[in-house]
Amino acid sequence: MSDIKISIIMPVYKVEQYVGKAIESIQSQSLKEWEFLIVDDGTPDLSGEICDEYAKDDDRIKVFHKENGGAPSARNMAIEMAKGKYMYFMDSDDWAEPNMLEEMYQLAEKNQSQLVVSGFYIDTYYDQNKYISEKVFVDDAVYSNAEMFRKNAYKYYDKNLLYTPWNKLYLAEYIKNNDLRFPKTLWDDFPFNISVVKDIEKVTVSSKAYYHFIRARVESETAAYRSGMYEKREEEHGWMVSLFRYWGVNDEKSREMIARRYIERFVGCIENLTNSKCDLKHKEKRANVKKMILNPRVSEALKEAKPKSLYMKILLVPIRWKNVTLTILEAKFISLIKAKNIKLFAKLKAGR
Repeated sequence: MSDIKISIIMPVYKVEQYVGKAIESIQSQSLKEWEFLIVDDGTPDLSGEICDEYAKDDDRIKVFHKENGGAPSARNMAIEMAKGKYMYFMDSDDWAEPNMLEEMYQLAEKNQSQLVVSGFYIDTYYDQNKYISEKVFVDDAVYSNAEMFRKNAYKYYDKNLLYTPWNKLYLAEYIKNNDLRFPKTLWDDFPFNISVVKDIEKVTVSSKAYYHFIRARVESETAAYRSGMYEKREEEHGWMVSLFRYWGVNDEKSREMIARRYIERFVGCIENLTNSKCDLKHKEKRANVKKMILNPRVSEALKEAKPKSLYMKILLVPIRWKNVTLTILEAKFISLIKAKNIKLFAKLKAGR
């Protein structure tokens, strides 16, 4: 029987400036019985070589080099090789607090959980070494059956705790026995975690935050214009609706969360169209926005959603009016704030 408690899985691609900090944050963990499976996904920079150097001095680190195939293929490759009782997935440009693995492992063992979910930090950089940090968390909870978890899942989706893999510890047996893998799609985290929670029974939620998600670096995917973002968000909404329908959960709080989540991301899609890196002509942007705000799904969501902040209520006014011109002007203003004052943008987004 393996004495490896946790298999840490991390794809690497074009992160030579940051990957060292990510690796060192794992080496600094108070829990020492781990293996670190790093998959170089055909990176063109020095990231792979940097990982190799760390592996030379620490036999718990194993580096694999493959042709570029995307993060899902890299993660899935490592899942097949993982020997730990639990799995943890990390991004290569973030970092973790030193007590993360030990405390999440202790919770998993104590409660015999298939999944442990913790809080996290969003560190938004507005200068090279300056950032504001937002702590995202909910109260502690332990679920021993699917029914209770499903009734409370809306709270965790509402706080963005069930989308990404890096604030979670997964029971490896559960992942492998159910043949759960990351799909080859944009933003693969969400559908993977939907497949994880779909039939899960034993879940522990921790109010503690350990992981630092880094947002708004110039090179980051999260800071760029995203082609096809609206279509992807529509697809994600469909997944969410299908999940709650599968669960048979249709209470008012869950419906409101789903609607509000949809509307908040809808606003983000319009802002994305006004990003300076979007090469669509103005006429094309207007046509897209008009099509978007006339979508019947938007009207339905606006009836159900209850925006929490004055900021979001204001943003929704031109959309409620179905006014294309005002909607675009508002989106341009948001995009301008995002480009010129990321610190202010982060505060507004956190408070929405």
